[in-house]
Amino acid sequence: MNVITTDQKNSFNENGVLVLPEFFSHEECDSLMNRMSVIIQEANSHEESTVFSTTNRTHTQEDYFLTSGDKIRFFYEQQGDNSEPSELSLNKVGHALHDLDPVFSDFVRQEKMTLLATEIGFVEPLLLQSMYIFKPPRIGGEVVWHTDHPFLWTDPPSVKGFWVALEDATTENGCLWCLPGLHKESPKERFRRKKGGGTEMITLDDSDFPTENKIPLEAPKGTVVVLDGLLPHWSSANLSETSRHAFTLHVIEGSAHYPKENWLQRSDDMPLKGFAS
Repeated sequence: MNVITTDQKNSFNENGVLVLPEFFSHEECDSLMNRMSVIIQEANSHEESTVFSTTNRTHTQEDYFLTSGDKIRFFYEQQGDNSEPSELSLNKVGHALHDLDPVFSDFVRQEKMTLLATEIGFVEPLLLQSMYIFKPPRIGGEVVWHTDHPFLWTDPPSVKGFWVALEDATTENGCLWCLPGLHKESPKERFRRKKGGGTEMITLDDSDFPTENKIPLEAPKGTVVVLDGLLPHWSSANLSETSRHAFTLHVIEGSAHYPKENWLQRSDDMPLKGFAS
């Protein structure tokens, strides 16, 4: 059984993006949304948290962010009320939902996900990180143009993103946009831990992405969007009255080298696992 056609695989190789509507049922999407509501309700409003923003990145210097690779943690919108967790104030929850929560684990470890990963080229896929993204109405922040490989670096490059629309994603509420074909270019930057603590972004190429060629990736509920780790993508702020919940899983190749200076690390007692684990 195949979940994509030869033409779709060739298109992914050529463009670095693949959009698969109705990959997940509405019921499957609702299962994640309902589970996240429970996780939020059970969260301690007094526990440590931080604001997540791709425009200033101050969170990247904080231990709460840097030690979240094997935990479930809450990240708020810059403009939100972070007095307690809320679907209307959170930016995202991450980064090990897929291993620490049984509902999220069951969602990502379905046979169709294993097949999809194999059919786009993975041999020994390892599930690196996951995020539940809220993009709340009126305050959901912009995600600036970027590629995933600089943040989840492997040698050779191997990371792929599986972005699931849990609600309809439109140009009005901040859907993804991308630059097809630019995944064939070299990375422009590298994000890493500094030896003395904290993180830094190393510039490898200071030229701008040719964003005049951007295309929207509007995605009805249940769509999965597969993104090559070197494909530039972006989403606008959500100024609409409609939320844009999504779930993202990033996967790397087991044979690729994952450096110790990458920001996302796990403790020795929680190694990365594949789809079958």
